[in-house]
Amino acid sequence: MAGALVLQGIILLAAAVTAWIFVHRLRQRNGKDPKTWPLLGSQLETALNFHRLHDWIFSFFRDDHRTVKLCIPSENLFFTVDPMNVEHILKANFRNYPKGETSNYIARDFLGDGIFNSDGDVWKRHRKVASFEFSNRKLRDFSADAFREDALRLVRILHSAALSDNPIDLQDLFMRMTLDSICQVGFGVSLGSLSPELPDIPFAKAFDTVNEIITIRFFNAFWPIERALNIGKEKILKKEVGVLNSFTANIIHQRRLELQGNNRSKVDLLSRFMSYNENEPDTFTDKELQDAILNFVIAGRDTSAITLSWFIFCICVNPHVADMVFEETKDVFGLQDSMQGYTFEEVAKRMSYETLSTMHYLHAALTETLRLYPAVPRDGKVAAGEDTLPDGTRVKQGDRVSYVPYSMGRMEFLWGKDALTYNPDRWLKDGVFQPESPFKFSAFQAGLRICLGRDSAYLQMKMTAALLLYFFRFCIVPQHVVRYRVMLVMPMANGLFVNVSRR
Repeated sequence: MAGALVLQGIILLAAAVTAWIFVHRLRQRNGKDPKTWPLLGSQLETALNFHRLHDWIFSFFRDDHRTVKLCIPSENLFFTVDPMNVEHILKANFRNYPKGETSNYIARDFLGDGIFNSDGDVWKRHRKVASFEFSNRKLRDFSADAFREDALRLVRILHSAALSDNPIDLQDLFMRMTLDSICQVGFGVSLGSLSPELPDIPFAKAFDTVNEIITIRFFNAFWPIERALNIGKEKILKKEVGVLNSFTANIIHQRRLELQGNNRSKVDLLSRFMSYNENEPDTFTDKELQDAILNFVIAGRDTSAITLSWFIFCICVNPHVADMVFEETKDVFGLQDSMQGYTFEEVAKRMSYETLSTMHYLHAALTETLRLYPAVPRDGKVAAGEDTLPDGTRVKQGDRVSYVPYSMGRMEFLWGKDALTYNPDRWLKDGVFQPESPFKFSAFQAGLRICLGRDSAYLQMKMTAALLLYFFRFCIVPQHVVRYRVMLVMPMANGLFVNVSRR
């Protein structure tokens, strides 16, 4: 009798729970945002779609629905593509939308209190030093020389690949090139990852692994439990963070020894950070310097390499763009066809900040790449207080609010009916590049947090792209699947395998 009553109770409870879930889902049948489950919110849907996160979020936007709400157990997340909202978040009401303590906590193991993961006085101090150095002509000239040498190393490797007729992973080569560049420009260190033997770089692998796991944290309410138990991805994270810390500590130690030897003519960014208010209470500690290094790497290595990779993908799909860049390179630098006997070095020497700035079509082609494939596909802030966005969305204190460059670049109300079409000409008027509002084209952020290294990034990307497209043609290896990997940035999950041939 007692057993029958227990069974009956279980059946009634199951029926009640089922009815609860049914009614909960039924109420959302006309909703425009990701569906939720009782207690779990949209955690299940997020997990199932995480591999295609950017396209999943994009699927909820409409011309008349420009802000999407995603609910997970720990918080509410808002994603917006409305330029008025973006301007409100990044400029008009900047003080109400910091990175926030929660975001800082989630990414602290990776970015610490560096410029991309801090607010207030800490952020201002990092930005003050970085802003001054990026406006320094010595650093620009030093960067141009480093970019030229690294681009030439890449060209020589591609030349060998063209002769051997072997496919190569171009994204891996771009990542190696930009890692070498940021280590030289940022820290005064010659890493040599783009040397002909292409050595294994444990730091680079650890960096990408940590980047990916930190991204998962933002959408997984249960990661603190995994960390406390030292299981799953959190166990991997702990190991890989150790690799990063060892790398950065060695760089700081090496640079400090050189500076103690009165070699104070160094213009790399780390040396300038180490010299800031030297012997004063607010000089940067070793931990702060380590944070600065990792923030510089994600800015200087990942973003440029990722953009160059997607750029080559775009010109493989649209080969006429490569031909247009080739013709522009010839015109700007006074060159003939690439078979006329110019050496790699002869062409590279003609490329400077001033000459590359006149390559409007190449600038447009790279910017069009960033519109469709932004290196940073979304960027989030946390509401410090209650607010109402310009489109009427009510935001509570503690809600996370993100603008989404990946989706913004695909919205017809911003770019027209051909928003999904790769078309560099949309950026040109009478052959001259026409910039858009940074609140519409938000790949480099906007307002007070606008990217300090934008000009430096374009310099390296244009120098590399012009050299490559002047000497080579690229074709994606048949059957190679190109798709993104979900991280804080947006690299290709399977690399970019291409066949290379000389023009």
